[in-house]
Amino acid sequence: MEVTVPTTLNVLNGSDARLACTFNSCYTVNHKHFSLNWTYQECGNCSEEMFLQFRMKIINLKLERFRDRVEFSGNPSKYDVSVTLRNVQPEDEGLYSCYILNPPDRHRGHGRIQLRVLMEEPPERDSTVAVVVGASVGGFLAVVILVLMVVKCVRRKKEQKLSTDDLKTEEEGKTDGEGHAEDGAK
Repeated sequence: MEVTVPTTLNVLNGSDARLACTFNSCYTVNHKHFSLNWTYQECGNCSEEMFLQFRMKIINLKLERFRDRVEFSGNPSKYDVSVTLRNVQPEDEGLYSCYILNPPDRHRGHGRIQLRVLMEEPPERDSTVAVVVGASVGGFLAVVILVLMVVKCVRRKKEQKLSTDDLKTEEEGKTDGEGHAEDGAK
């Protein structure tokens, strides 16, 4: 079984966070045997606290930490076991794990998300400089390519002219040589 989660999720304080967790299984989900646990850890060495599970139905354990802010937003039949955490607070920061078992799969799937709470929206990046630099470099490269093409065309024309001149000279030499031979025979 393969579980897919975002490794890090940055969420603005006071907004809702969808903790996405999907999985692939060779087997369809049988709700009688399928199991799911969502846990929270404040830090990497802290103990895990289970806050939601699925045993034939969704069971919200309503931890004091989250109160009524956790909502199951997935659909196990569609291999989605995501949850939504409403009104995210700074103390919600930590590691969130989804553990999935879909018998007859033998191995339990596991996904871990690092939730970070931002106190303010990160500033928008001004990409004007990047656009100007990119356009300048692109323009410069276009000019270089154009110059190289012009140089190549000029060289090719010179080579053609030289070969044409050589052929004319050669033909003139043959004509002169033939003319001298005819004059000598007379």
